[in-house]
Amino acid sequence: MNIPFTHFDRLYINGEWHAPQSGETEAVINPATEEVIGMAPVGGLAEAGAAISAARRAFDSGPWARMTLEARADVMRKMHAALSTRAGQIKSLMIAEGGITRALAEGMFFTRPMQIFEAAIKRSLIPTTRHLPVESALAPFNPAGPRLLGGGVVVREAIGVVTAITPYNAPFLTNLSKLVPALLAGNTVILKPSPYTPFSALLFGEVASEIGLPPGVLNVVTGNAEVAQLLTADAGVDMVTFTGSEAVGAAILAQGAPTIKRSLLELGGKSALIVRADADVQKAAMEGLFQVSTHCGQGCALATRHLVHNAIRPAYIEMMRAIAGQITVGDPASPGTVTGPLIRGVARERVERAVARGQDEGARLVIGGSRPAHLNKGYFYNVTVFDDVDNSMSIAQDEIFGPVASVIGFDTDEEAIAIANDSRYGLYGGIHSRDPARAYEMALQVRTGGVVINGGLYQLMDAPFGGYKRSGLGREYGEHWLNEYTQEKTIVFPIGV
Repeated sequence: MNIPFTHFDRLYINGEWHAPQSGETEAVINPATEEVIGMAPVGGLAEAGAAISAARRAFDSGPWARMTLEARADVMRKMHAALSTRAGQIKSLMIAEGGITRALAEGMFFTRPMQIFEAAIKRSLIPTTRHLPVESALAPFNPAGPRLLGGGVVVREAIGVVTAITPYNAPFLTNLSKLVPALLAGNTVILKPSPYTPFSALLFGEVASEIGLPPGVLNVVTGNAEVAQLLTADAGVDMVTFTGSEAVGAAILAQGAPTIKRSLLELGGKSALIVRADADVQKAAMEGLFQVSTHCGQGCALATRHLVHNAIRPAYIEMMRAIAGQITVGDPASPGTVTGPLIRGVARERVERAVARGQDEGARLVIGGSRPAHLNKGYFYNVTVFDDVDNSMSIAQDEIFGPVASVIGFDTDEEAIAIANDSRYGLYGGIHSRDPARAYEMALQVRTGGVVINGGLYQLMDAPFGGYKRSGLGREYGEHWLNEYTQEKTIVFPIGV
């Protein structure tokens, strides 16, 4: 089968396609079949340096940052249209390159991000200049003379060169979520994707050429950790935006510290789903299984700690067991598949080690804990649920990034909130209750960047997204999204002189 966009054998730098000096390529594997879908170019320090130089020139002396908001918006509308015409191809690539199920590829990972893209373009046209009050003051060099009258404005300007490093679990979505605000704000960008999903980034080079994006405004390079370190440490880069693990996020902060870079980090999570005694057990259990089965648990905001009131915990476990039996694990290209594969064998082995630790620590395995018997190819793993989990256990504290849920009992709302907050993460959370007012009061006490009550809307919303604590810095989406990629400048002046 011919997979779209897997023909790219060069990197996109300064508006042109460049073969890596090393000539190195790396196989990109379909995680559902373990088949090679293409050979991707592997960039090195030379290509990363060239991308930084190109982005720097494009920002310092090119037209992009100096365009009007309307002119940049027109170009970005062309990008939106170019991506829309490639919708079917992009979705096919998501499935083959990332193991993303067809349902996710159709909705949450393509349609909804494109809608947010469109909303961001409209929002970018809202004037941001603020006028300061007109004031009078004594003339410092002529105190006895006429008083001075003056005012000022506060304007927002692009930060400069932005390095965007994106993960494998939702490559098109995260690539878009960084390119859209950065470019609309007038920055130039170097996009570095995960080595597991390079084609989802390289396709943006094709789009950039088609729409006439000025040279150097968007550069797409691949490479190893050494390449990433140059892209995050070099003085020519003004900002780094990264989605991925907390360990890499901490390293990026350290690498950018000597040059005091702006950092926007969306990191790990160990989100808690609180199920109160008055909850609809069936609805809560469906939500719980949805959280760990979606994309085989490869989502930073997915709730993997299920805090369930002890009065209904046995019923919750049995309902999860019943629902788990209905989940289809298998080919992500099939419309009926709920759970696809993990990205690679190393990811599955990490999950297996976590499951073994959970058992060693005394948690009770009630669902899953194994590879699907009917699948002899692909990096699949069954949805797994532990009961009798203590929040101090590693399976309750460490991000597993796989389809594993830990059920933890509680007796009071206060205890549930304390357990939810007893985590180094603070990305997201959820509450199920037939008392929405009480659920709202509890949501205000949960130390996370977002809380979903009774399942919410089951879709990615145009609302601020980001975490507390080690779950990251800054916010993506929402009305202040573009502000993350700009800085304020105050200009004051006399009036009438």
